[in-house]
Amino acid sequence: MFTIDTSYSQTISQFMHKVYGWMFTGLLVTALTSYLMFAYPALLVHLLSSTFSLYGLMAAQLGLVIYLSAAISTMSYRAAVTSFVAYSILTGMLLSPIFLIYAMSSICMTFVTAACMFGGMAIYGYYTETDLSQFGSILLMGLWGLIIASLVNWFFASSSFDLFLSFCGVLLFTALTAYDVQKIKNLARVIEYQENSQEMSNKIALLGALQLYLDFINLFLYLLKLMGKKRK
Repeated sequence: MFTIDTSYSQTISQFMHKVYGWMFTGLLVTALTSYLMFAYPALLVHLLSSTFSLYGLMAAQLGLVIYLSAAISTMSYRAAVTSFVAYSILTGMLLSPIFLIYAMSSICMTFVTAACMFGGMAIYGYYTETDLSQFGSILLMGLWGLIIASLVNWFFASSSFDLFLSFCGVLLFTALTAYDVQKIKNLARVIEYQENSQEMSNKIALLGALQLYLDFINLFLYLLKLMGKKRK
């Protein structure tokens, strides 16, 4: 006969709740920022008409995610939260042109589809007893391959190849969702057995939220390319 350590399970559950809480907060900030940019056309026109502004935002976005990932252990929790929210805002600004390209109904439908796919894979990643870490190197190679192929296609602008890359992107980030959820859950187990401060635990949860946030955003964008109905 065996007993279940309910306090241990509760600790993991509380940690995952913090992760998902911050992830949903980031998505909400991104969605609101993106819609506000669309609601005020002058801001959107300025973004699209200025190459300096566009590439400046992209550089700031990349810099923030690198900074947050690399310096999470040394920065304060307040700085980590500020960086995460700032990244969510920048992402929303850069995503705002999708409202000019795709119909609102199509965006909403794609978002719901992405949410269902993400939720299903998150549940699988959390409860499966299969060790998904064995697929980590394959997923990493797939991610780099997708990035390189996307950069190459940026020069050749092949619509058929772009469609193929979108399909690959959906498969990749669907798999990454389950992989990352299990990785974050296993990290919660490690935190439980170490003498980490509450602040460090909160910062690690924020970093996990960033990873899942990126998985969802990329899944949504690749799905939008496949099933999105463009404005006429």
